[in-house]
Amino acid sequence: MAPGLAHLLRRSELERDFERFKRELPRGFPDHVRETYRIDLTARYLGETIPHPIGKGSGQLSLNETQLAADAEAGLAFVVLKTVIAQDEAGSQSMAAWAIHETKMKLEQRRAASGRTGWTVTWKGRGWDRTLDEYVALVRAGRDLTRAGSLLVVPSVKYHLPRLEEPFRDAEYRYTTRRLVDGWGQPPLLVEKDFSPTLAGDSLAADRGQIVRWLREVPGRIRSASPGPVRIAVKLMNARFDDDFQLAMVDACTGADALVVFNRLFDAERGVAYGGWDLSERNLRVLDRLPGKGPGFPGLCGTGNIRSGRLIVDYARRGCESVQLHTFFQLPLFEYGATRGSRTQRALHALVFHPSDGLVVAMLELEAAGELERRDGALHFLDIATGAHRPG
Repeated sequence: MAPGLAHLLRRSELERDFERFKRELPRGFPDHVRETYRIDLTARYLGETIPHPIGKGSGQLSLNETQLAADAEAGLAFVVLKTVIAQDEAGSQSMAAWAIHETKMKLEQRRAASGRTGWTVTWKGRGWDRTLDEYVALVRAGRDLTRAGSLLVVPSVKYHLPRLEEPFRDAEYRYTTRRLVDGWGQPPLLVEKDFSPTLAGDSLAADRGQIVRWLREVPGRIRSASPGPVRIAVKLMNARFDDDFQLAMVDACTGADALVVFNRLFDAERGVAYGGWDLSERNLRVLDRLPGKGPGFPGLCGTGNIRSGRLIVDYARRGCESVQLHTFFQLPLFEYGATRGSRTQRALHALVFHPSDGLVVAMLELEAAGELERRDGALHFLDIATGAHRPG
């Protein structure tokens, strides 16, 4: 069969699937994609193999067991828990200003400098405002889902970040990390270190040297604090400096196993973090400038205004092995093509099966353009990331 005809037949099949799955997205949709389109969506986060590249970022949508169970049922690949604020054995928190109760999230549209309008979610809260014991209980629930193969769940922590002339509060690193290790049980512990967008707006992050010190030293301090093996993802903020400094931040993270690139922008005038097209345009622009990834370079996970399968591919073409979203799971129901199901199910339906902007059609178009080749008879999502930033 001619390649062009095969592409048209797959496109027609995709349109039928998009209509069919509006009412119910199959839990095993990656298997359906593999069998129907010969596309392997297998992805990777923090060294773990996951069935497809779409996960949920840390925030208000991952702070209780009910949310985790619903995401597992929907077929999400992974979830990063709400960020807990580290403490020492006495309960002291040097970063206590981030452990404040969340206000209600506000979904709004924001016009980017380029003129495009996108969705963003704003809220005034920061991190986990309950007890560490409650957080460890949530980690245990996530561990059980992970071991059952239902959903990869990863805790997120904001540890002490000192000023240049100050020492790290290692007691907070030790106590919090050991509690997480106890809750997780079987090693290795997977953890995401959160450099939040609200931190970018804080006076703590006004000094470039201070930020670079954090990025160089924090992963090693987490490892030293853990009684067993630990894999660390660093979620990098968008600092209030230029693109060159974003690259310097990546260079400083030599001790991380993975990088989440990059957290939301900070609006100093309104005092809130925001997303939309300004965010994805900056993130992709910076990722375009990454040098060739050599041995030991951390795995990349993309984030920022991921509103379509095409944007997932945009991040993958710059080396991202998976992506994590937050805003897209909160849109008004009329923004999704699906007519039934949770917002997670409706989001997955659009991101994967949309006949014009979904992940399947975006990968088929890469094949038609000669930019992605079949291997063992199938297209592989991870081949997109593997081919990015190839030396030479």
